[in-house]
Amino acid sequence: MTKHALPRRRALLLTGGAIAAPMIASGVARAADDWPNKPVRYINLFPAGGPTDVLSRIACQKLTELSGQQFIVENKGGSGGNVGADAIAKSSPDGYTIGLYSVASHAIAPTLYAKLPFDPEKDFTAISMLWSLPNLLIVRPGVPAKTVPELIALAKANPGKYSFASSGSGTTVHLSGEVFKYLAKIDLLHVPYRGSAPAIQDLLAGQVDMIFDNIPGALAQMRGGKANGLGVTSLQRSPSAPEVPTMAEFLPGFDVNSWGGICGPAGLPPAMVEKLSALTRKALESEDVKKAYINNGATPVWLSPADAAKYRRDDEQRLAPVIKASGAKVD
Repeated sequence: MTKHALPRRRALLLTGGAIAAPMIASGVARAADDWPNKPVRYINLFPAGGPTDVLSRIACQKLTELSGQQFIVENKGGSGGNVGADAIAKSSPDGYTIGLYSVASHAIAPTLYAKLPFDPEKDFTAISMLWSLPNLLIVRPGVPAKTVPELIALAKANPGKYSFASSGSGTTVHLSGEVFKYLAKIDLLHVPYRGSAPAIQDLLAGQVDMIFDNIPGALAQMRGGKANGLGVTSLQRSPSAPEVPTMAEFLPGFDVNSWGGICGPAGLPPAMVEKLSALTRKALESEDVKKAYINNGATPVWLSPADAAKYRRDDEQRLAPVIKASGAKVD
């Protein structure tokens, strides 16, 4: 080998890399242009039948209609949504595995869990928001309070006597109760359950006094005359129950929502992200999706990829002090 052989070989490698780079970029661009050309898997982080499942399927059905390719919902529950979120994070960034961007896994879990198998900031590509779903405070009929101010006065007069149920520690159902305690300066006993169904059963049986449940289930109990609805946890009144005041009307700053969106793994090509984001916006602006969401207690919400990522960060920072103050922690 001559003394010029090694430098020449390096030069060839560098030249090959220079040629390969635009070829790779061209391939990525074509992939984005052709997307989707086969079914897309959408991972829902929670079991079938719940609010996130219903709302995810409504969105995916419309995305299927608009794109001409199936968006297939796969339920992968466990660990408060973290099992499914981890599956999204570890999937190939080719646009054919996406999933639920959730307040539980992406804004609450970073503070609630001592350790997560993913980084909610670095391991995902935010694509868009989909919905905002408030909770509704309902109390059993035996509680002598028909309004939020009356309930606050009752709790202050009887510290520790009244209890609030939740679907589990660290959920928005739980955090709504903790925010209520903090802002109203009252003492309530938290009783966590494994899901809303058993919590509601005990509420109706008089074992617990109140719950801030997701609005579809709580509204059914209120309209069925089985419980009294006092307030919703969003800043604005819910289109599904405009007659119910917001908690913020009595406690300024009260704002806890169960939100959901679409995300993919880190590294999704920007052109593909923009294409899916635009498709999602079109889906959420369709009248049938708007009507279906409102009928299920949710408000359709579209945000750009950058704004969706910022919303997640802001909510994590806003909820962290409440989670810490509540003492909720999962090792």
